[in-house]
Amino acid sequence: MRNYLLLLFTLTSIFSWCQKRNIINNEAIHFSIKQKKDTVDFLLIDIKTDETKPIFLFCQGSLPLPLFVQTANENIWMIGGGITNFDIEKIKRNYHLIVISMPNTPVIVNEKNLNESYCYVPNPNEPNKFDLNYIKSDYLENYEKRVSTVLKFLRKQKWVDNSKLIVAGHSQGSKVATLISLNNKKVTHLGLFSANPFGRIDQNIRYYRKQAEKNQISWEVADKEIEELYELFRNSHNDKKVKEDINLLAWKSFSRPLLYDWLKIEIPTYLAYGTSDIASDMCDLVPLFYIQNAKTNLTFKRYLNVEHNFFEVDHQGKANYEKENWPHVMNDFLEWTMKKP
Repeated sequence: MRNYLLLLFTLTSIFSWCQKRNIINNEAIHFSIKQKKDTVDFLLIDIKTDETKPIFLFCQGSLPLPLFVQTANENIWMIGGGITNFDIEKIKRNYHLIVISMPNTPVIVNEKNLNESYCYVPNPNEPNKFDLNYIKSDYLENYEKRVSTVLKFLRKQKWVDNSKLIVAGHSQGSKVATLISLNNKKVTHLGLFSANPFGRIDQNIRYYRKQAEKNQISWEVADKEIEELYELFRNSHNDKKVKEDINLLAWKSFSRPLLYDWLKIEIPTYLAYGTSDIASDMCDLVPLFYIQNAKTNLTFKRYLNVEHNFFEVDHQGKANYEKENWPHVMNDFLEWTMKKP
């Protein structure tokens, strides 16, 4: 009996911890799920839960970007994994929008601890040095585990409609969204934005080839750089080398080809990318594989003359940050999720 009561107390304590809410900047509710080796922080982009709606989970891209930034004058503004680029209110009409923090990255970071790319750095004097714990946890399988933890928690909440579950990801987040949709049968719709069907290292190889084709570098230089990438990838599959350089873990993990996973997924899948995005060049080939495998669950959307983050580019390929397209791109996807199968 004593052991039963102890177990009940422990479970109640954990549940209470998960239920604790902290409203940030009158924009979002911050939840924390504490585990033995990790604390998973995530946001519900809302300040109330009085309406039952399905979950729209957005998996952000790479790098340790915080969810909020604390400025010197004590104001707080939201990065939110890139969701501030979307028409948030439109998403919230039909879904509870969820964003998960990057591992070992504070939810709110003082702006002095951000480098020029808005990445969290523990020491402002070392702007290119990320937290070692973040580097150790920056691999695909860990992201899948963190997302699974959040989804398991959300399924138990009274304000969640479990009849539908949207999972979408941008760039590196598309890899996380893919793995979740492959292994979690509760996901009903998958959104992939600026994805690379053949893994992370693939685009680096194509980058040097394109430079040589444009005579920006010699083929001798391209050959040397590509061979070094082969060696890097070889080292990432060597356990001894990975222990010596923990950064290799991400290279191995995120260079996993997504295409073969996509072909195993049966739920409606939406693939969107910009024609000026080198990471997504190979998306043009994806429909061929679906056709060959008699699969009809892919919706394919090509956006012309935009780059990785859907900003328009000029004739020289330079992004014009005054001409954004994310709201349009995400609204197209949002409308697609509302269609009846």
